[in-house]
Amino acid sequence: MKVGCIGLGDIAQKAYLPVLGTRPDVELHLQTRTPGTLARVADGLRLPEDSRHTTLDSLLAQDLDAAFVHAPTPAHPEIVTRLLEAGVPTYVDKPLAYELADSERLVVLAEERGVSLAVGLNRRHAPGYTQCADHPRELILMQKNRIGLPEDPRTMILDDFIHVVDTLRFLAPGAIDDVGVRSRVEDGLLHHVVLQLAGDGFTALGVMNRRSGSAEEILEVSGQDTKRQVVNLAEVIDHKGQPTVRRRGDWVPVARQRGMEQAVCAFLDAVRAGKVLSARDALETHALCERVVRAVQDRSGAA
Repeated sequence: MKVGCIGLGDIAQKAYLPVLGTRPDVELHLQTRTPGTLARVADGLRLPEDSRHTTLDSLLAQDLDAAFVHAPTPAHPEIVTRLLEAGVPTYVDKPLAYELADSERLVVLAEERGVSLAVGLNRRHAPGYTQCADHPRELILMQKNRIGLPEDPRTMILDDFIHVVDTLRFLAPGAIDDVGVRSRVEDGLLHHVVLQLAGDGFTALGVMNRRSGSAEEILEVSGQDTKRQVVNLAEVIDHKGQPTVRRRGDWVPVARQRGMEQAVCAFLDAVRAGKVLSARDALETHALCERVVRAVQDRSGAA
């Protein structure tokens, strides 16, 4: 399979290229507008010169079987549009776009062209989180906190809080019929946001505090007098009387722990099998993020 990787930033280098670069069935092609980065990354992967591209035109000329988009979010709409119009199955790092209208247009374009479009919401594949889907979930609590990183509300919610929003949707055991948002904005920067989702018999609460004093991610699901807790995607703690702890193995790659390896493999397996993947469910997550953005803006008086 000829697979293109567009954008060679931190996430691509740490999580995706270690997976793509070791698959024997993948002929990897890289594209970035930065020649120095292209040479350094391609040399590290021992890729030949004809697998290195500084323009999207050059990459598309390779008759790709699939593409991964890890370029900055503002560039997603243009890049993904060109890939879909060329009929290339596309996996794009979250979010699809900062504006919901752009995300909707891309999903519709993919459906009209009959081309796979997948969004990198990797926590749906993270082993600790998939185990929570098998646990009673009357109450779902998720925190994803940072240190000293207040940010523009739209950027923070679509780039980072989207993981919390999507995980709550993924684990919700039924239809969501109530949505609540609380937040704190100072000088135009979002300090924290809290999302509450509820439905018949369950409540889900998602929290992000960018001034928490700790960089952490904690997920808890509970019900029927049992609780399962996942700490930093690495430790799974079951509470039913005496807690039991299962830790990530010392040799488990970070990409596998965080679900990125599984997401990549699922996407490529679908492409190989001729199965068309839809981003329609991912679009629902984007729509809920837009609802959070607007609620934060309304509370803060922002435009």
